[in-house]
Amino acid sequence: MEAAAGTLISGLVLGGMYVLVAMGLTLQYGVARIMNLAYGEFVVAAAFAALWLFSAVGLNPLLGLLLVMPAAFLVNLLVYGILLAPLVRRAGSPAALESDSILATFGLLFVVQGVMLAAFGGAYQSYPYLSVPVTLPGATVTANRLVALAFAAVIGGGVWLWLAHTRTGTAVRAVAVNPLAAQLVAIDVKRVAALAFGAGGALVAAGGVLVSMFLTFNAAMGVVFTMKALVVVIMGGVGNLMGCLVAGLLLGLVETAVATWVDPGLTLAATYAMFLAVLVARPAGLFGRAAR
Repeated sequence: MEAAAGTLISGLVLGGMYVLVAMGLTLQYGVARIMNLAYGEFVVAAAFAALWLFSAVGLNPLLGLLLVMPAAFLVNLLVYGILLAPLVRRAGSPAALESDSILATFGLLFVVQGVMLAAFGGAYQSYPYLSVPVTLPGATVTANRLVALAFAAVIGGGVWLWLAHTRTGTAVRAVAVNPLAAQLVAIDVKRVAALAFGAGGALVAAGGVLVSMFLTFNAAMGVVFTMKALVVVIMGGVGNLMGCLVAGLLLGLVETAVATWVDPGLTLAATYAMFLAVLVARPAGLFGRAAR
């Protein structure tokens, strides 16, 4: 019973991180139509920022969110304006933009990774923050995991409220559904796309900071986060936040259960087996709409 409860809580924590990270990619890919292959590198960069703030400055990583998230928003706006906006202007179709953005962000991946390797080396890093056991009914977990889950829920809920109950959020959702129709109701699609790309960067930075509180990480593991985020976004349905929530939690629970009760080496196989099963049953994703 205790093992099952511990697995459930660990799965929810891991799934919550997947949801938060994938929500950022949902905004960047589902709204801005940018397939950002350097996405995972920004997760790791945020983790290293939290490590540096904690180790060198002595700043609590939760307070570090107040610095890292706005900084990531501005950095992603610059990346969009300097690197990606020219691709958007010259792209003749969404397919052309997607292929161009894949090539551009593939190069950006190695730039960001190279900077992190030069600054922090290739060794795995971690830092002690709230690494104390907390006893819950049927399970014992570390406090940092519970705090990370709580903050992920608060940030994710705030994003949902922003998208569902503000004029700007409505514009973002309209562009995600149909950018051409959005232009007909006086929505500045280019501005909204840039805003969505920057907001996605802020979300991925939040995920990186929270993940750094309880996982080890190194400068070369960004591709892992990119692939997991893509799996969640596609499995849930591109541009659908509810699908992102369900798919992320499901992925975290499945990975934790396999690692606990079967073999940790099979977690990746379980991830892609579930991904393929969902796509066979629902090619547009759990909450996606099939093209007509």
